[in-house]
Amino acid sequence: MSAITGIHHVTAISGSAKRNFDFYTRVMGLRFVKKTVNFDDPNTYHFYYGDETGSPGTILTFFPWEDIMAGRRGTHMATEIGYAVPDGSLDFWLKRFEKENIIYNKPSSKFGEVYLTFLDPDGLKIELTVPEFPDNREPWETAEIKDEHALRGFHHVTLTLDDIQPTADLLVSVFGYELKKNHTNRYRFAGPDGEKGGYIDLVEAKGEMRGHVAGGSVHHVAFRVPDEAAQEHFRKILEDRGLHITSQLDRKYFKSVYFREPGGVLFELATDTPGFTVDEPKEQLGQHLMLPPQFESQRSEIEKKLIKLD
Repeated sequence: MSAITGIHHVTAISGSAKRNFDFYTRVMGLRFVKKTVNFDDPNTYHFYYGDETGSPGTILTFFPWEDIMAGRRGTHMATEIGYAVPDGSLDFWLKRFEKENIIYNKPSSKFGEVYLTFLDPDGLKIELTVPEFPDNREPWETAEIKDEHALRGFHHVTLTLDDIQPTADLLVSVFGYELKKNHTNRYRFAGPDGEKGGYIDLVEAKGEMRGHVAGGSVHHVAFRVPDEAAQEHFRKILEDRGLHITSQLDRKYFKSVYFREPGGVLFELATDTPGFTVDEPKEQLGQHLMLPPQFESQRSEIEKKLIKLD
């Protein structure tokens, strides 16, 4: 069945690789699923964080560039990443952010759900949301962050746009999403899997300054397709709509196609397969530098240039 079932992963840009690694593994308690390199710049890492196996819908990835300039939130970009957390866990996170000197806002409410906003060390805006319906996904646990507090996976991603209508039309007529809720200038869309797939929030901000994607910004948002046949089905539909979409690219852990949606945000369609255990057993995920085959012959040179994480 050809269907887009929700958010596959979100990729962002950071500065210091070491600081990024420490924050997401230690402070936020995500599993370091894969340590590899940027396909276009093998002297730079590509980090993947998620649940035990890096399940689609839990994967946050980063391109860390040590001297990257700071980005600026604005229109034509993804501006917030939302994670689902258990009911009763926000006090834990408030105390943890205080201890770690993390910038945050006091909990508030949106669409009847309580959420806590904070900034990661590079200024990436993230929200921890207690969802209306309990999220039963099994989280990754650490010595400091157990099941009752741990991040479940994506709850939503927010796109800030000058005009939401062209993007909303794409979500509804091609991706099979449906408008579920609206408050002032925020519109919440759910895919065929409902809240399980992660919501897409569109915020209309006419006349606001255009954002700049750099450090502390979302680079692209990837949506799930079950296999290559479904991916090709949607690729042809998008191409017929006049959108410039790439041919399929092999990202080793999934196959990808990329295009800019009408509001200017870079979207990806990523297959659920083969997954992150294709080159490492589940028990060893994230423990070794895994290189794409085309860079394996350069391993010694690449390893010398990459920042040590410990």
